[in-house]
Amino acid sequence: MAYESIPLEAFKETLEFNIELSSVALGGEVVKVSDEFFAEAFHLLKVEPAPSLKGQFGPNGALYSGWETRRHNPSYDWCIIKLGTLGTITGFDIDTTHFNGNEAPEVSVDAILDTSLAANDLDNATWAEILPRVPLGPSQRHLFKITETERVNFVRLNMYPDGGIARFRVYGNVAAVQPDSPEEVFDLAHVFAGGRVTFISDQHFGVGGNLILPGRGKDMGDGWETKRSRHKGHKDWVVIKLGATGHLRAVEIDTAHFKGNFPESCELHALYSEDEIPDSDAADWTRILSPVKLGPHRRHFFALEADASIVYTHVKLTIYPDGGIKRIRVHGTKGPCSTPVDLVKLSEVAGDDTTTPLHSAPTAPKHCKTIPVLPLTSEAFSAFGQVIQAYGDHTAAPPGTKITPANQGSASKFHKLSLLESSYPASLGASAGLSVYRCNPTEIVDGSVELKVLERHPYTNQAFIPMGGGGIQGDEALKEPGNAYLVVVAHNGADDKPDLSTLRAFVASAGQGIMYNTAIWHQPMTVLDKPMDFTCVETQIGNGDKADCEILELGAGEGVIMLELSC
Repeated sequence: MAYESIPLEAFKETLEFNIELSSVALGGEVVKVSDEFFAEAFHLLKVEPAPSLKGQFGPNGALYSGWETRRHNPSYDWCIIKLGTLGTITGFDIDTTHFNGNEAPEVSVDAILDTSLAANDLDNATWAEILPRVPLGPSQRHLFKITETERVNFVRLNMYPDGGIARFRVYGNVAAVQPDSPEEVFDLAHVFAGGRVTFISDQHFGVGGNLILPGRGKDMGDGWETKRSRHKGHKDWVVIKLGATGHLRAVEIDTAHFKGNFPESCELHALYSEDEIPDSDAADWTRILSPVKLGPHRRHFFALEADASIVYTHVKLTIYPDGGIKRIRVHGTKGPCSTPVDLVKLSEVAGDDTTTPLHSAPTAPKHCKTIPVLPLTSEAFSAFGQVIQAYGDHTAAPPGTKITPANQGSASKFHKLSLLESSYPASLGASAGLSVYRCNPTEIVDGSVELKVLERHPYTNQAFIPMGGGGIQGDEALKEPGNAYLVVVAHNGADDKPDLSTLRAFVASAGQGIMYNTAIWHQPMTVLDKPMDFTCVETQIGNGDKADCEILELGAGEGVIMLELSC
């Protein structure tokens, strides 16, 4: 097969934005090796560059981060690697860093073109050469570009006759895994769906391509992290080409492991473009997520402001002013011209992905407006009120939260997560108090709840705190209480009614309380599955005879609004 040796300075325009199919982060693994006497072959697939272990020795000799075999092989050594996902191969990075005098002098690469073979059938496999025998040098990276192959899932690295290789990276294009149904919601940016990072403003500490990998990673090293900025108004950004043209609904921004270096805020834009790498400064990018605050070491879920009738091919994530993000998930459905030529069905791909679709869209009448129900987080809810909860990892609490030890060290106190507000005239004698609501579960039809009523409290804010199970002796209702409830909110509009374009829906756990800001429109307390008790902290006049509550029944003018529950 034809190949081309690529200079290191040309890596960006030739291989950088291809997918590293062999990466252990994608599930790549060594399945068979001829010899690994001095250094084990699993090092080949590590994400991080090979460190120097100079001066360190084990029972068999000097230690290396790489694959090293015995001396004097009369033929050649080989290592068989199962790629992390089915794909076509376009090139290699074969790195001999720190192997100097004991590097492999030459290598070749073979592949199995029969994608039906499993790892235990490799002895009967027919191998095809995809990189002919090429020379290597000591302690350096060697880049090779080849004619794109057919789909493969196994490769064999051969070295002649023996020696050491630090890293082996196989680059190419993923055979995309996408749902058949145009109504099913999935992560269009995910690497296994065919997503690809095509532009990165800065990746000083962490590679931008990590953003679309499966799972949540293991530390800060497998996310995207930029250098610290020193200029006012600085920002960093990445552009992602979606695996399919699609309608965009919700985004997940994960700052796992970034506890003191997460971005202060972020926003998201989208674009339809025939270009692989569109101009990131072009004026026709549409903002689909207004700037939102981010927090440390957690997943953030935001409903997108994208027009449901418009399809997009690219998204641009901008962070302010700098920092680190672990993953981004862009949930939506396939639109026109969205089926890539290389699309394969889920059943053709071996292994499990750690990411599941956010939810599956139910079949609904065309006059329905559907709102995705996302997990409740303090950042997404901040425009409507406060989330009241504790954090096992104190570094994950929202910035500015005061946390002190309490109860002789047996507890932690999270101070003043929300304050009571009341604008009643003093002459009315209003006072704060605690009430209890027992809420029975709402009706769920085809994975959705119909929104029928919104209410607001013009003079006060209100907190609702789940109480758990138990109840008084003999009370059977809450022996097995529910553990989830809906929180649906909207801002007031110019007509002094809810602005339904601002409608947001969340699912809260029994470990989360909420405080609605004064005059925020919200759905009455709505629990799922089983009954729940809530303590309500509110300010009332007398015994609540004069209720501070305006109720609005949603009529035909608004159409039917369905709340789609997460999986």
